Amino acid sequence: MSISLYDCTVRSFLQVLGSVSGFLERGRAHCEDNGIDLAGVVETRIFDDMLPFRFQLVSVAHHSLGAIEGARAGVFRPPGGSGMDLDYTGLQGLVTDAKAALEALSPDEVNALEGKDMVFEIGPRQMPFTVEGFLLSFSTPNLHFHATTAYDILRSKGVPLGKRDYMGQMRLKA
Repeated sequence: MSISLYDCTVRSFLQVLGSVSGFLERGRAHCEDNGIDLAGVVETRIFDDMLPFRFQLVSVAHHSLGAIEGARAGVFRPPGGSGMDLDYTGLQGLVTDAKAALEALSPDEVNALEGKDMVFEIGPRQMPFTVEGFLLSFSTPNLHFHATTAYDILRSKGVPLGKRDYMGQMRLKA
């Protein structure tokens, strides 16, 4: 059995986005039930030199849908100012929109990107990749890092989440 680029990326990205959507909803409910200010959650950092919850979720969208868009364009850059002013509800919408856009992609259009060259640009620095190298060795680990950090921030606020909340919908054998 072979596995396609679509299976390794989009299907996995959708699993992460689904779990993030779920734990964001549980986080909202917990905060509202316990008088925890959602605006404060959005600004929460695990440590002073880390970026806040808001950035983590912008990065979740950026390293899933944004990664596929970058692969199409042949260039990927860090997220700009877009989304950096979103509140909790806006961040939930960002994740939902990224999930919907990924669901609209066909396997053929993603698989057609395989073998193409692309670069990651950060300031004047350029890092060359093939699309599959970029998606599998750069964006996928980044997606998990930022999703985990958002999860951990909610846990630090007392949101009752467990590993199953992070895992999302697994692809079980039928």
